[in-house]
Amino acid sequence: MSHPVFDVRGKVALVTGSSRGLGKAFAHGLAEAGCVVVLNGRDPAAVDETRRAMVRDTGATVLAEAFDVTDPDAVAAGLDRIERRAGPLDILVNNAGVQHRAPFTEFRTEDWHRILETNLSSAFLAGREAARRMTARGRGKIVNICSVQSELARPGIAPYTAAKGGLKMLTKGMCADLGPSGIQVNGLAPGYFDTELNAALVADDQFSAWIRTRTPAGRWGRAEDLVGTLLFLCSPASDFVNGQIVCVDGGMTSVL
Repeated sequence: MSHPVFDVRGKVALVTGSSRGLGKAFAHGLAEAGCVVVLNGRDPAAVDETRRAMVRDTGATVLAEAFDVTDPDAVAAGLDRIERRAGPLDILVNNAGVQHRAPFTEFRTEDWHRILETNLSSAFLAGREAARRMTARGRGKIVNICSVQSELARPGIAPYTAAKGGLKMLTKGMCADLGPSGIQVNGLAPGYFDTELNAALVADDQFSAWIRTRTPAGRWGRAEDLVGTLLFLCSPASDFVNGQIVCVDGGMTSVL
C-alpha cells in the first residue's frame, strides 16, 4: 500500500487535451490512482472514444467534456458543467498543446497565434476559471504541462518555445496569486517523448540518434515515465511545493 500522503482517490481531475498523446496518459494515470477523471478535447467523438476505452481499462469514473479551451465562454461553461456532473474540481492539468515547425522567417502569423492560444492562453483561461472555484474552497492543485522548451530552444520552433517559456512564468505568477488561498500551481516539463506530436522526429534516424546521445538516460521518454511526477504534484505530498517546474527529461537539461 502506498503512503497516504500520495492518496488522490475520489479527487475530481480535469485534464485538457486528453483524447490522445500525453494528455491521455496523464488522465489514465489519474484514473488508475482512483480519481474521477474528466477528459477534454475539441472533438466530441474522439473524447468519448477515449472515455469508453479508459473506463474499460481502469474501471474508474471517467467523464467526457468537449469544449474549446481557447474560448473563454466555452471554458467557463465547461467548468460549470463539470462541477454539476462530478462535484467540486480538485485538480486541473493544463495539457492542451499544439506544435508547428517552420524556419523563423517563414513562420505564418496565424500559426504564431494558434500556438500561443493553444499552449499558453488556454492554461490562463482554464486556470482562471478553476482558481475562481478553488479559491472559494481554500484548496486545489493546478499542474501546467511545460516542456524542456520552457528552458531551451532549438531551430524551427521559436513560437512554441515562446509559449512554453511563457507557461513557465505563468505558473510562477499563478503561484504568487493563488498560494495564499491554499492552491498549489506547479509545472511538469517533459523532455523528448515518443508521442504522436513528435512522430516525425521519432522517425528521423539522425534526430533519434542525437536524442539518445544527448539524453543521459539514453532513450526517448515513454508516457508512463511522467505519471509518478504528476501524481506527486496532484497529491497532498506536494502541499508545500509551489511555483516549481519539474523536468522529467532523462537528465537532458542538466548536462551539456
